[in-house]
Amino acid sequence: MIRTTISDSFAQVKDPRKQHAPPHLLIDIISIALCAVICGANDWVAVEKFGQAKEGWFRQFLRLPHGIPSHDTFGTVFAAIEPSEFEQGFLQWTHRVSQINEGEIVPIDGKSLRRSHDRPAGQAALHLISAWASQNQLILGQLKVDDKSNEITAIPKLLALLDLSGAIVTIDAMGCQTEIAQQIVAQEADYVLALKDNQGKLFREVRRLFDDALTEPSSLIPYEQAHTVEKNHGRLESRRCLTINEAAYIAYLNPQGNWTNLQSIAMVEAQRRIGQKVTTETRYYLSSLPGQAAHLNQVIRTHWQIENKVHWVLDVSFREDDSRIRKGHGPQNFAFLRRMALNLLKRDTSESCGIQNKRLKAGWDDAYLSKILANLS
Repeated sequence: MIRTTISDSFAQVKDPRKQHAPPHLLIDIISIALCAVICGANDWVAVEKFGQAKEGWFRQFLRLPHGIPSHDTFGTVFAAIEPSEFEQGFLQWTHRVSQINEGEIVPIDGKSLRRSHDRPAGQAALHLISAWASQNQLILGQLKVDDKSNEITAIPKLLALLDLSGAIVTIDAMGCQTEIAQQIVAQEADYVLALKDNQGKLFREVRRLFDDALTEPSSLIPYEQAHTVEKNHGRLESRRCLTINEAAYIAYLNPQGNWTNLQSIAMVEAQRRIGQKVTTETRYYLSSLPGQAAHLNQVIRTHWQIENKVHWVLDVSFREDDSRIRKGHGPQNFAFLRRMALNLLKRDTSESCGIQNKRLKAGWDDAYLSKILANLS
């Protein structure tokens, strides 16, 4: 059962080795690596040690003709595997186990793997963009940003891989581009895009419009507002969201119609108090959604899930920023293993502990690890 499940998920990954009969089967290498990452391994040496410790359990469903591969073998094979083949397996699995619901918020954001750089070889740190399904609580996809490019060129490629029908896509200011807005609408989704001074004139006009709205009677520039207050972990945060969707003002901001289906603009004032320290930040947004302030406030707040529930967890529980895997495609492929492991661990609801403790339990308890792997089907 476990072998079949893993084999089906990675059936499209081709063996990059040129040998006629390599000593270790590719599916064995992938299976051990995925299980090891689920159970706490953060580098190839740990993957090898995990495999050796669990060899008896692995032999129940893997052939292992020459035992457990060495860490050098794991590193060499994963450095050579074409990441796009892992990507296809990852996408096929997420499509199978998740369904985007109407109105589901899908944040997209980038993250650099800080120690993946290799300066002597002229290799920059790996930068990945990911899409997160807020209701499904799953990473939907991951794509590498080319070394001599940026997120502006990578985001459309990631969007094209995803079924976004009915979703609300949120992206920070780097992705606030007319072509990206057009693509999101073409994929039958809505957008909420953070607006900063990379859109110089538009940013200044939106900011001025809200300034005028707040200083003039609301009848002159009609707006809607919503206010929330949250208190947790010794932190008090208040958020006020203002929206304008009056057709005349939207037409003024978008005279050529370059921002496809632009319906509203939003301003969020966030004030955070920790002890005696108070910080305030104001952000602006463009959206294809109607200007319902309470809804837009919630959508914008949800965007930060990708930081808190993905990037932060990858750094704290998987030590991603500390990873020194640098050879070939190794950093990107190990990142796929981390994200697959995170998705599988999040899908398990039998344990209420955090991701780090789930990893420990999976390493200690073979039955629990088997239950985690069953989520691949």
